[in-house]
Amino acid sequence: IGNTMTDLNTAFETAKDSSMNLSERPDNQILLKLYGLYKQGAVGDNNEPKPGFTDFVASAKWNAWNQLKGMAQDDAKQQYIDLVKSLE
Repeated sequence: IGNTMTDLNTAFETAKDSSMNLSERPDNQILLKLYGLYKQGAVGDNNEPKPGFTDFVASAKWNAWNQLKGMAQDDAKQQYIDLVKSLE
């Protein structure tokens, strides 16, 4: 099991690097999905206070992450990896 976990984490970090170098910038919905999956995979459930409604970007990011509450970190990592690969 140790190797599988290491492989997933390595692939997750590689996907993070790849997401910064995509040939085309994804639309905002995809960017928010990437953000949410990344935060869920890296941190786990969102326990941050919700930003004020006037901070639209922070609120959108917070909501994208918060929608994934309860998802296992490994599942979020795998979905993040798959999404980045689909954008390459």
